[in-house]
Amino acid sequence: MYLLFEAYPIVYTLGHHFNEGITGLTYLPIFIGGVIGVVIYLVIFNPRYQVLMKEFAPHPVPPEYRLEVCLWASPIFAISFFWFGWTSYSSVSYWAPLMAGVPLGVSVIFLFLGLFNYVIDAYLFVAASALSAMTVVRSLFGAGFPLFATQMYEALNPRWASTLLGCLALLMTPIPFVLRRYGHHLRRRSKFAPSGNAPHKPPASTAASAKEKEQVGVESA
Repeated sequence: MYLLFEAYPIVYTLGHHFNEGITGLTYLPIFIGGVIGVVIYLVIFNPRYQVLMKEFAPHPVPPEYRLEVCLWASPIFAISFFWFGWTSYSSVSYWAPLMAGVPLGVSVIFLFLGLFNYVIDAYLFVAASALSAMTVVRSLFGAGFPLFATQMYEALNPRWASTLLGCLALLMTPIPFVLRRYGHHLRRRSKFAPSGNAPHKPPASTAASAKEKEQVGVESA
């Protein structure tokens, strides 16, 4: 995201000959994507989590279930960089790389919501320290990446520079999948994660009762 502050002027100001004001407007699709991501989260993912709260009651929902949204976001995030990079030719309509900002914005919101909630649920009373560590690391990258972003995009051109970023994102795509599968084992090994001893699957009684209700509904129909 921070690199795009250097990449967009190269693609749109130099490549498509936009002035600085119009180039500033090219970030709007990312904002629109973020709004769409929030709406999707509130309409689809949050209600699903509320159902899980009933299934796991009286226990808390394991943090790994917060990562469901990241399972969608991580590949979309990588694809967005490939999309932006290989449509950034000056001979291609500027609408093509512009629209890459929409899935990028959606995926960024999903990653933030999923990973932040995961960290909070996993670390509970030390979550503030964990979130602070995440913020420090993210800020270090945010401060360092723009220092070489312009040189990278000029040396590699926008296609290959964005491909490099897409490949890095692709390498990190399995992270939420691994955490979803093995996160409860990792939390049990951490002395800072008090949620490690909580059940990672719905209690059998709750699952059985839900299944019985479903069968009764089928028979009634």
